[in-house]
Amino acid sequence: MTVVPASAQATSMRSHLCGSLRSEDIGSTVTVCGWVAKRREHGEHLAFVDLRDHTGIIQCVIPGTVDVRSEYVVAVEGVVRPRPEGTVNAELPTGEVELGECTVTLLNAAEPPPFAVDDRVEVDEGIRLKHRFVDLRRPRMQSNLRLRAVVNGALRSAMDAQGFVEVETPLLWAPTPEGAREFTVPSRLSPGTCYVLPQSPQLAKQLLMVAGVDRYYQIARCLRDEDLRADRQFEFSQLDVEASFVTQEDVLSFVSEAVLDAAEAATGERPGEIPRMTWAEAIDRYGSDKPDIRFGMELIDLSPLFAGTEVKAFGAPCVKALVLVDGAGLSRSKLDSLTDRAKKLGAKGLAWFRVTAGERGGLALDSPLDRFLSDEERSGLLSTTGATEGDLVLVVADQYRLACTVLGHLRLDLGGRPVGEGPYRYLWVVDFPMFDGVDDAGHPVSAHHPFTMPHPDDLDRLESDPASVRSQSYDLVLNGWELGSGSVRIHRGDIQSRVFAVLGIDEEEAHSRFGFLLGAFRYGAPPHAGFAVGIDRLVAIFAGEDSIREVIAFPKTQSGSDPMTGAPKAVAPGVLADLGLRVIPPKD
Repeated sequence: MTVVPASAQATSMRSHLCGSLRSEDIGSTVTVCGWVAKRREHGEHLAFVDLRDHTGIIQCVIPGTVDVRSEYVVAVEGVVRPRPEGTVNAELPTGEVELGECTVTLLNAAEPPPFAVDDRVEVDEGIRLKHRFVDLRRPRMQSNLRLRAVVNGALRSAMDAQGFVEVETPLLWAPTPEGAREFTVPSRLSPGTCYVLPQSPQLAKQLLMVAGVDRYYQIARCLRDEDLRADRQFEFSQLDVEASFVTQEDVLSFVSEAVLDAAEAATGERPGEIPRMTWAEAIDRYGSDKPDIRFGMELIDLSPLFAGTEVKAFGAPCVKALVLVDGAGLSRSKLDSLTDRAKKLGAKGLAWFRVTAGERGGLALDSPLDRFLSDEERSGLLSTTGATEGDLVLVVADQYRLACTVLGHLRLDLGGRPVGEGPYRYLWVVDFPMFDGVDDAGHPVSAHHPFTMPHPDDLDRLESDPASVRSQSYDLVLNGWELGSGSVRIHRGDIQSRVFAVLGIDEEEAHSRFGFLLGAFRYGAPPHAGFAVGIDRLVAIFAGEDSIREVIAFPKTQSGSDPMTGAPKAVAPGVLADLGLRVIPPKD
C-alpha cells in the first residue's frame, strides 16, 4: 500500500503525525494533533496521554495534571525521547519513543463516545452506523478507507496508461433497459415527469463510443433500488469501461491489467495471469456461474452410471454428486439439515452415502439407499467419485441446472471460506447464455441486456433455437464474488432488429424505450465492448471483510435506512406541492 511521507502532511498546526515518530526523531521538538485515546495520571506530578490520529498512537508525558478526557481534540508540543528501559511497547510502531516536556493545547472538548474507539471491542452494527463519525476513527475503518483510495488510484493509473480517458456521465438520466429497479426523481420544472438515477452508465458510455471518444472509463456512482445484502448497497461504485474497435479479448486484457495492478497496490503481490472458464463449464464443475476456485470439491456427473437404474430416487435427467473428504463422521441431524437445505433450494431430496470399510476388505456404503443399488452401481459410485474410507458422497437427481445449482450451494456451505480470506483467485467466466428463461408471453428474456452481441457461431440459431445461443458476455469473479460483468455490444442495426424480434420488442416499443440510442447508432456506431468492476466488492476482499458496508464511509443498513441521518425521511408538504406529488398512505 502507498504510504504518504509524514513531511507531506505537516501543516502550520502540526509538524508530524502521531504514528510517524521513530527513534531517528529523538531530540526533535515536534507538535502533534489528534484525539485523546487514553489518559493515565501518576499522582499529582505526572500524566500520560496516548494521542491518536489516523496514522497511530504516540505516548505523551505531561508534567503535573491535565484536564482532558477520551476523544478530546488536542495539540501537544514536546521533545521526542526514548522510552525508559522496561517500558518499550513492542505492539506499537512508535513504542520505542515518547514525547516528553509536553505542553497541551485543548482544541475541542468531547462528550464520552458511545463505544471504545479501538478494534478490541465488538460493537453492535446499528450503534456503529448511528455514530458512524466515531466508528470511522477506529484503526480498522481508517485502514479500509485508505485502502479503497489506493485501489481507486491504481485502477485510474492502469486505465490512463492504456489510453483511456475519464469522462463523467449524468446522474439524472432516462429510464434504462437493464432490468434492475431504479430510483425515480420527480421533475419540478416538468410536473408529471421524472428522471431516474442511473443503475449504470451503460447507454451513456455507448453513446460516447458513437461520439468517437474511443476509450472511456469512469469511477462511476451507480444506484439500484434492490434489496440489500452483504455484497449489495443502494449506492455502489464501479470502474466503468468502454472501448471502440476492440474484441472481447481486448476488453479482458484491459480489465485484467487494471485489477491485477489494484491487487498489487493493495497487497504488495501481483497475482498471476487470470484463468478463464466457460459458463457451461463453471455450472458443470462448480454449480455456480461465479465459482470460488480456492478449493476443490468439484461436482461429479453420475448420470451415465444411473441411466437405466431401478432406484426411483435417481430416475431423473441428471444425477450429480459431491464428495466431502472425511465427511462420513457428520451426524444424522447434520445430514438431515443438509437434506432440508437442498429441498429449500428446490431439490426433491438429497441422497447421502458414508464410505466405510467393507467386511471382507475393500469399501462399503452406509446409506438408507444402499440396499436398492446394484453391485455395478455401488462399485461405479465409488470409482466415479473417487471417494475413500471416511468420505461422504452427496447426490442430487433432478433437471440438470437445478441439480448443479443445489450441489453448488452445498459445496459452499461445506467447504467455503470467508470471501476476504486469501489467496486471491480471479477467474474470467465467458460465453454466457444469450437468454435466460421466458416471460409471461413466451418470449426469451435477455440474460444481460438487449444490446449484447450474440456469439458469431450461434447467430444462425437466434430465431430457431434461442435457448442454445451464447452471448459475447463475460464476468470477472474473485473468491466466489462476482466483481463485474461486460459484453461486446450490438452495433449493427440488422442484428439488433433480430434480437428485438426474438425478445418480442416491436419497432414502436424499441423506439419508445431506446430511441435516443438507436437514433445515434444510425450515424455510425463503431464496434465496441465494455465492462464494469465493482469497487466496493474488490476493496472488501482486499481488506478481508465479508460485507461491503465495512469499506463504505456511510452505508445503509440491511433495511435500507441510515441510522445516522434518519434517512429516508418524509419531505415537507410544500416540497411535494412543488413537485406536483401526493403521498398515498401505506396500507395497514
